[in-house]
Amino acid sequence: MRRVEYDRFGDASVLVVREVDEATPRAGEVRVRVRAAALNPKDVLLRKGRMRWLAGARFPRAVGYDFAGEVDAVGAGVSDVSVGDRVFGMLSRHGGGALAESLVCSTHELALMPEGLDFQGAAAIPLAALTALQSLRDLGRVKHDDRVLINGASGGVGVFAIQIARTLGARVSTLSSAANMELCLSLGAIEALDYAVASPYDEPRWDCVFDAFGNRSFGAVRPSLTALGTYVTTVPSARNVIDHARTALGFPRARLVVVESRRSDLEHLAQWVTAGFLKPVIDSVFDLDHAADAQRRIETRRARGKVVVRVG
Repeated sequence: MRRVEYDRFGDASVLVVREVDEATPRAGEVRVRVRAAALNPKDVLLRKGRMRWLAGARFPRAVGYDFAGEVDAVGAGVSDVSVGDRVFGMLSRHGGGALAESLVCSTHELALMPEGLDFQGAAAIPLAALTALQSLRDLGRVKHDDRVLINGASGGVGVFAIQIARTLGARVSTLSSAANMELCLSLGAIEALDYAVASPYDEPRWDCVFDAFGNRSFGAVRPSLTALGTYVTTVPSARNVIDHARTALGFPRARLVVVESRRSDLEHLAQWVTAGFLKPVIDSVFDLDHAADAQRRIETRRARGKVVVRVG
């Protein structure tokens, strides 16, 4: 089978598509014939070596965490997933491997695809939507009528964060470029702000600030949080780790999300898609042979929604 890999850290040109042996699922695992995969900023950071402290530096390294496809083999003890099932999910291992013609994963890392969604749409959901869900529901504890500000609202995580916060009953404001304000409003925001001119951090008005873009610190955001407010970031910098620890027992507080692949959460997201509360937003679609171009699109930090790779 073909899989995207790289043999050294560097720019997108280090990515290659090569033939590798197809894996056989072990007990509790399934093999998925991948039809589509999606990319995230995490893939770029790993390729550049900026997360080697977490993921190590062994090569070759595979690429990609989000996938959608069809189960074509099951391991011993698997009874809740069958050959032929259309599934989507997120790999939890740091090595990746979703940008491939097939992959093997635990049944805990996937769920049945939402009805009415194609493979590309399903692949666009897992990591970004799980990040938004776990940030807002679990860390931000967003509830009905809360005021939520989403920074970087038109990106891969942000487009899901708008919809999820709205579904949780929050009043959602967004911060994005002027060109993306209409998109934010169409996804459920009641107020769309242009980051070039808005000053949303100078008075306490937010119950939760979710920095999906990663360029706002807790110190900068804190004056705008209510007494019991929460700032959530996606960036595992030293400063954010320290802020997370320092505010563990008090408010306002800072939280760093570490997304987990959970079948129950994937099923929850699938239910929201089926009910019409959640929809993927796809920026662009690339073929597997053009995975480097797909990562270059991610690196611009201007993608509206998710960058998807067509595999099969």
